[in-house]
Amino acid sequence: MAEIYDVVVVGLGGVGSAAAFALAERGYRVLGLDQFSPPHSRGSSHGETRIIRKSYFEHPDYVPLLCRAYDLWHELEARSEKRLYHPTGLLEIGPHDGIVIPGVLKSAAQFDLPIERLTMGEAKKNYPGLHGDDSWSVVLEKDAGYLNVEACVKAHLDSAAMLGATLEVNQKVIGWEPNGAGVRVQTQEGDFFADKLILAAGPWAGELLSQLKIPLQVLHKHLYWFEVENESYRETDGFPCFFYETPTGFFYGFPQRDALGLKIARHSGGGPVSSEIDGSHERNSEDELAVGAFVAENLPDVSQRMTRWSGCYYTMTPDEHFIVDTLPNDPQVTIVAGLSGHGFKFTSVLGELAAELSTERPISVDLDFLRLSRFSK
Repeated sequence: MAEIYDVVVVGLGGVGSAAAFALAERGYRVLGLDQFSPPHSRGSSHGETRIIRKSYFEHPDYVPLLCRAYDLWHELEARSEKRLYHPTGLLEIGPHDGIVIPGVLKSAAQFDLPIERLTMGEAKKNYPGLHGDDSWSVVLEKDAGYLNVEACVKAHLDSAAMLGATLEVNQKVIGWEPNGAGVRVQTQEGDFFADKLILAAGPWAGELLSQLKIPLQVLHKHLYWFEVENESYRETDGFPCFFYETPTGFFYGFPQRDALGLKIARHSGGGPVSSEIDGSHERNSEDELAVGAFVAENLPDVSQRMTRWSGCYYTMTPDEHFIVDTLPNDPQVTIVAGLSGHGFKFTSVLGELAAELSTERPISVDLDFLRLSRFSK
């Protein structure tokens, strides 16, 4: 007779790896399934680095989740004995009446978060490698920084396996269905049975939830590394992460870590994926031109010579907020989907929340603004 697990987790990227760990830590029999072998470069949880910050311009309700996420990342660092979080600080730059600066100030004020306000002139003086419109405002969040993406996924997976989780990679899930009060999960290699199911399938979530018609759109996104012409951008010399709101869109980047130079990307834009999502990516000349123009205007000591390129996916909801919930007609199924390009920093806490929802434990934070019901209002 086939083994029946307490919980099956589909997708072992940022959220799924954290959920598998959280469940195993709580003593549940957990099976994790992934169509590739994570950490890998075919989904959304890769590219070396992701920014983490607390003064969240997207919505103040994210701040309690972030405070918990910080705690969990520190705990994972201690458990894995790996450095996962780099507190470089973050400069957020843009119009004083735009989207980013007012949102940051609102979250910081509501939760009494420590930030420092600067003029563009002061930011240029303190960080000579940065330029920008003199009318723009700047906020420095000193305990922001970045996470080592692949190392975070690996640390969660290694910790889950050490605690007894079964992890099956290169196992593509082709479907699932209720099985009494539990679930049957179908893969190309056979079926698995569990009391509960967590779907954390990233850009493939829409395929596994097609019958629900959840409004998810997958976008191709691009990451670039550019050669620098002097040492003014080095992390070891105190250069921070940065996020710009400009008339041509949102752009972000990281301090120089190695010979590849500065990693920079466009947060806005992105081309819809119209074909089957297969984990492959192609370069996009329009995106490259936009990022190149941003670099030329705002990062004068960064060369236009690209040293590396990588592609990834954003899985977007209509309001660009996550979906974290159980399915209304199948409460044994928990979904975490639609992280909309800003979710990796949360994956430690989203995995914990998925574990709590799937095992019917009290959840630790308010999730009302991330529930499925908002799409039916």
